Amino acid sequence: MTKSKNYFLISFLILLGFVLIIILTLIPEKINSNSKSSEEKSLNTETVKLPQPSFKSSTSVEEAMLKRRSVRYFTDKPLTLSEISQLLWSAQGITEARGGLRAAPSAGALYPLEVYVVAGKVENLKAGIYKYKPQTHELIKIATGDKRTELYNAALQQSSIQTAPANLVFAAVYERTSRKYRERAERYVHMEIGHASQNVCLQAESLGLGTVTIGAFYDDKVKKAMHLPKNEEPLYIMPVGRKIE
Repeated sequence: MTKSKNYFLISFLILLGFVLIIILTLIPEKINSNSKSSEEKSLNTETVKLPQPSFKSSTSVEEAMLKRRSVRYFTDKPLTLSEISQLLWSAQGITEARGGLRAAPSAGALYPLEVYVVAGKVENLKAGIYKYKPQTHELIKIATGDKRTELYNAALQQSSIQTAPANLVFAAVYERTSRKYRERAERYVHMEIGHASQNVCLQAESLGLGTVTIGAFYDDKVKKAMHLPKNEEPLYIMPVGRKIE
């Protein structure tokens, strides 16, 4: 009788152990599943596929350089989504699919820059903040609503930001470059923003548009207005619109 009880007890404990192992195995999966679901929800943002950029124009590089000027006053006419597409491609678009190389040179091809569009008056694009995704040439919506005034207030109330149909905002993730280049990373990132912004200036001229490069603003206020992640630092604001003839 005692042996029978012991056998029953041992069998029960073994069974209980198996049950506990199964429960302990499933609980983390459940937690991870819920966490993943939450993350997926947060990433389930609206995306906008951009028109394919053009690789030819009637404006030569020399002509664009000759005519390029800083433009701070714009008409009320909206920009087209194709024009936004072309400007973004000139800034950070993929120019070699196999290597993922982009329109602007980057130290070590590390590409620390992130480009945003603050859309106010763009055809077929709702007002809001969008992040450019070069790999798929599309926009990811970050915030809804016309944020030009908020950006204008964060940038010392420079009127071109408020009146331009759209603003391109450049930010940088310095860590992408510093992991390889250490103390030289900052200068390389700042060189890169110059390359990318000049591309936009020349592309705007080719499209018959005007733009200006703005570096005077309160970093913390721009970060807040743009909903930038902690590791992204704002570098440039480029209002873009149609020139007043």
